[in-house]
Amino acid sequence: MTTLAEIDDLSALVRRAARRWPDRTAWVFDETGTSLTFDDVARRSARLAGVLASHGITAGDRVAVMLRNRPEFPLLWLALARVGAAIVPINTNYREIDGGHVIAHSGARLAVVEPEFTDLLARIQPKTSVERVLTPDDIGSTSAASTTGASDVAAVPERPVNIQYTSGTTGAPKGCVLPHRYWLTLVRDLVFDFPSIGDSDTIITAQPFHYIDPQWNVALGLASGATLVVLDRFHPSTFWQKVREYDVTWFYCLGLMPTLLLRQPEHPDDRHHRVRAIHASAIPHDLHAALEQRWGVPWYEAFGMTETGADIRMSETDHDALVGSGCLGRSTRGREAVILGEDGLPLPRGELGELALRGTGLMLRYHDDPEATERAFRGGWFHTGDLATMDEQGRVYYVGRTKDMIRRSGENVSADEVERTLCQHPGVSLAAVIAVPDDVRGEEIKAFVVPSGDAEPKPDALAEFCSSKLAYFKVPRFWSVVDSLPMTPSERVAKGQLRGDDGDALARTYDRVERTWR
Repeated sequence: MTTLAEIDDLSALVRRAARRWPDRTAWVFDETGTSLTFDDVARRSARLAGVLASHGITAGDRVAVMLRNRPEFPLLWLALARVGAAIVPINTNYREIDGGHVIAHSGARLAVVEPEFTDLLARIQPKTSVERVLTPDDIGSTSAASTTGASDVAAVPERPVNIQYTSGTTGAPKGCVLPHRYWLTLVRDLVFDFPSIGDSDTIITAQPFHYIDPQWNVALGLASGATLVVLDRFHPSTFWQKVREYDVTWFYCLGLMPTLLLRQPEHPDDRHHRVRAIHASAIPHDLHAALEQRWGVPWYEAFGMTETGADIRMSETDHDALVGSGCLGRSTRGREAVILGEDGLPLPRGELGELALRGTGLMLRYHDDPEATERAFRGGWFHTGDLATMDEQGRVYYVGRTKDMIRRSGENVSADEVERTLCQHPGVSLAAVIAVPDDVRGEEIKAFVVPSGDAEPKPDALAEFCSSKLAYFKVPRFWSVVDSLPMTPSERVAKGQLRGDDGDALARTYDRVERTWR
């Protein structure tokens, strides 16, 4: 039987899993109780490949998928890989502007969406290359008696299987072109090295499938034989209950999730579980030890990006000495990390600079954006836009960001995208958006708007306008209406001045949640 080390494409991964663990449960969807064996996954994804072929999808095509956490999402992903096409996951919170940009920019020919999104697609479709919009019921009822209509494309490691959009730091979202090799590099590392996921493990994911994490969880299960439990979304009050119910042994989480879990009331069964390790990104330094004490299991820091996959992780060897230190760990298998100065040259150990990466299994490029691709990969390294230091042992310590991006409750929000949306309002001539610290969400969004006429736009009305155009998590909470904005000599908004001389960015601000002025 082909070994995992010899596999370089997702279709071969599916076939290997079906041969090796045919009757083992591959996926469990908690919300509906639906479960599929590895053999089910192989047969159903093959049938869907025939359905896609019957709708004219061939190698090189892109298909937009706007589905919630249901089996059709990963099945479509695997089916598209089989015919040589690529999935374009669409955030289910997106609306006309952000969703329309992603679908149009990707060049998708087909869209598969939840029934609730068909009206949205009807508005978006005329501005895109989408030829047909289908729902899960449509693809389920399509006649595809066999897979003969789907000619399996000879997969090569470099063939794209995703155009995965990530929030742009200074503009609209960019499409990361991710090949087969990206996914195999990522999961082999988790199988061959710590945490050594295998067929005795059960893993769980609570994020929406349009994010990258549930997708690599699917690939990890196929590579290892582990069962993957899929929740409808993250519920802090019941998450550990589900972990115990399904005998989960390992999981990954990020952003605000650790903090929200720790804020739940203590439970007598907190330590009654089978979890042997937890990986998380951005573990709060001051809560790291408390997280481990609460559930009696080690938490390991991990760093990765949509563009690069899994890059840096805390090891078992380093764990005890690094709890609460803010250390990300060391480079993973097949990955190099370096700290670069402003001149693009490596800095001495301990000095602050930009974290850069290179190695096997990174994205191929940004879709239809050669300039952004060239900037990102300049000098042979992928520039992360993150500030960090590295110690003498090669361990990386995260410090901050160089990007004009806001991190709200684990979501990346491009300030530029929100600003451009606000400027579409007839009552706004200029807008600037910044991050402000928030104890619960990490960062909140504040917007400064300059009126376009004598009538001052109302913050609640502007928030409602944004809500109709953007995902809810991109809508600013705090608002200031100003006569003008400070500008640099190059006619850019001087955002540093917007925080105020005393550092209080919330002075003279409307809070749309509290509905009060400060």
